[in-house]
Amino acid sequence: MWNVLLSFSGLVALIQLIFLPFFPESPPYLFLQKEDKAGCLKAMKQLWGEGNYHTEFDDLMKEKAITKGTKIMNVLEVLRERSVHPQLCTMLLLLLSLQLCGLKIFETANLQESIIPYVSVGVSISELISIIFCSSIIDQFGCRVLLCGGYLLMALILVLLETSLLLSDQFLWLRYCSVILIFLFIFAYGLGP
Repeated sequence: MWNVLLSFSGLVALIQLIFLPFFPESPPYLFLQKEDKAGCLKAMKQLWGEGNYHTEFDDLMKEKAITKGTKIMNVLEVLRERSVHPQLCTMLLLLLSLQLCGLKIFETANLQESIIPYVSVGVSISELISIIFCSSIIDQFGCRVLLCGGYLLMALILVLLETSLLLSDQFLWLRYCSVILIFLFIFAYGLGP
């Protein structure tokens, strides 16, 4: 029934596609990129109800002053910009390692084929939990701390993962530790990067 499970994300996307036109644009997008002050205030009232949004609007004004003169680039311009190539390479390697290391771990752990779908669902659930957790603490710690902490945790977990893979032939229980480390890696990824 994998086809049903995979089609579920398509169903959620379809529901979002149907209802998204009824929601207003993001107030920061309207003000900072479209320069539509009235639309921004209207969207704030529509999203947050009646109230006084001078503080939020003042924050947007400060952000606009800071970013004044900064050009917003499209995807092709970002890809052509040499100054962001190291960051793009880091993200690409990270995404590729996420895809490839999970396959290797599940093969190395010699999991029964009937268990692998549940492990895959578990990976998705751990990512969801980490994103929810991150969104609840981001205001408390800030992006920089979560990014640095997430990358440090990921590096530590990858060292432990490599060690457990190297020693998994000698100690069979390390195979299952590798699967747990994958869950922790996904959690650290969702927490920061």
